Parts: sequence; C-alpha cells; structure tokens
Amino acid sequence: MPLIIVTGLPSSGKSTRAKQLYDYLAQRIAPADSSTPAKYRLHLISDDSLSISRTVYDLSPSKVPAHTRSANASEKDARAALYGAVKRVLSDRDFVILDGLNYIKGWRYQLHCEAKAMRTPNCVLQIGCTPDRARGVNQERLRKLQQPGAERQDDDVIQEGDTTEAYEPGNWDNLVFRYEEPNPMTRWDSPLFTIIWEDDEAQTRKTFDSLWDTMAGDAKPVVRPNQSTERRGRDAGGDYLYILERETQDIVKRILDQQAADGSSGEVAVPLSAPGKPDLIIELPPGKKLGVPQLQRLRRAFVALNRGGIGLDSVANMAADGLRETFVKYLNDAFENDE
Repeated sequence: MPLIIVTGLPSSGKSTRAKQLYDYLAQRIAPADSSTPAKYRLHLISDDSLSISRTVYDLSPSKVPAHTRSANASEKDARAALYGAVKRVLSDRDFVILDGLNYIKGWRYQLHCEAKAMRTPNCVLQIGCTPDRARGVNQERLRKLQQPGAERQDDDVIQEGDTTEAYEPGNWDNLVFRYEEPNPMTRWDSPLFTIIWEDDEAQTRKTFDSLWDTMAGDAKPVVRPNQSTERRGRDAGGDYLYILERETQDIVKRILDQQAADGSSGEVAVPLSAPGKPDLIIELPPGKKLGVPQLQRLRRAFVALNRGGIGLDSVANMAADGLRETFVKYLNDAFENDE
C-alpha cells in the first residue's frame, strides 16, 4: 500500500493534516465487522514519534557541537532514523504516512526508490501555506515557550493545546530558503496532492478521497521495480549471471571436446533440459579447427551483450535453455559470417 510523503514549509500545519489523513484512512481501512481482522495496517511516522528535535535542522555554527563530523551531521542521522522506520513497516499491506519537512528532492527520490523496490506506490501530499502565515505560527510557539503563562493573541494562528516544538528564527529562515518545492513532472513527486491552509473540512475530505482513489482504489498503479535491480533468470540453480557464465562455458567445452575427438569439422549437439525438445546443433566451419582464444572471444562478446544494457529486455526472463538456444544461434551466425 502507498507511502504518503507529507511536505511543506516549517510550521505550515503538516502534522495537523497528517493526523487528519491518519484518521481518514483509519476509517477507510477499518473492517465492517469488528471480529474480522483488518486487511491493511496504518502507520504515522514523524519527527515527534521518533523523538527527533527541531534543533537537528539548525546549521548555525554556534549550534553545531564541537568535534562534529559535518555541520548537517545531526540532520543526516535524523533522516537515517526516519528512513529506517519507514523501511521497517513499508509493504503491500501497510499505509505509511511520513510526516516531516521532507524538503529535499533527493530525499523524496530515495523514498520513491524504496517504495518502488517494495512494489508499492507512493505519492506526495504538499501542505500549502504562505511564508508569512507559517512564520506567524512559529513566532507564536516561540512566544508561548518564552512566556508559559501568556495568553494567545490570535486564535487563528495556533490551535488550542498546541505543544509542537518551535524552530529558532534563524533555523526557520534557513529551512524556508532551502525548501525545494515538489514538482509533479518528476516521477518521485507524482502524483502530487495539495491542501492549502484555508481548506475547510469538506475540501480536505475531497482531496483525501482523490488520494484514496488514486493510490488504493480500482485504478491504483501497478508498480514494478527497476529492471536493473530485478533478478534476471527464473532458474533455481543460481542467479542470471552465474547461469549465463555456466551455460556458455559448457557449450565452449562441448565444441573443444568434439574437435578433439572427431577433427576440425562436423556438428556439435547441445542438449536441452526440457523433456521432448530436440538437441541444438552447432555447425562448425568445415576444414577449420577452432582454437580456445577464438571461442573464448566469442563467448565473452556474447556475455557482454547479454549481461546488461544491450539486449537487457530480451533476457529478462531467460533461463538455462533460453541461454543455450541464443548462444548456439549466436555461434552459428558468427561461424557463417567468417566463411
């Protein structure tokens, strides 16, 4: 099930919207019968759930502890903790909401790759808010921290009972400056859903309905891992590259053994493992004895063509018999062109 990446400016209401989305999804995946176990699981992962302080994002020289390996070492450690938490629960049976800044496009791409490797879709939920309003929320939180007994001046700025940790002003300005807006034209930021500060309950639910229909409805995307990371063969005797080397070496050995026994010309039979299939025939060039260097050169060229890149699509599901057929045809064509 999908990985939902919540992103937005600091203090823009991401945690509030993430909690609303969590409650919405909890209702959608709840079984009709309470005695029936739920088909899906739901997780909300955030800085708060992992006890990550807002100070880890502060790159001010005065805030960096002595003997730190780099200015953003604490932020890297925080992202590693978030990544580990997501990776532990992400599967085709889990809805995962990642609530956080998620302001770096490279970080969102890393999460996209992890979701794709698990064959589950991902999307981005952007919380739209003007910098001035977000700054006002953060300043109100700072004021409450400095004056615990003070009353709020603006009920529209911060919700009752809000205990969210505030950002230092310099840290907040730096995070806004570094924020990289999600781009729906890129595959790691699409599909992109947006909720703005002014959206009421009806509009918010409409956006959540659209997210559900796209990511978990009948039209949900079928996710396939990158072909470069997918196992090539279906043979139980080993992975694709091992089988490729084994089968080509075996055919070269059969040719050398045939030449040693019967002379330079003739035909070499190559059996297949599937029952009922006729043997493959290699037609050796007449009047010419093939040496080990020539055969190994042809074998290495064939391996280079089929181990990746060129010909990758055609070998994706090829097992031992398929490799033998292809290599025999390759050798016959090479011998015919040399005549």
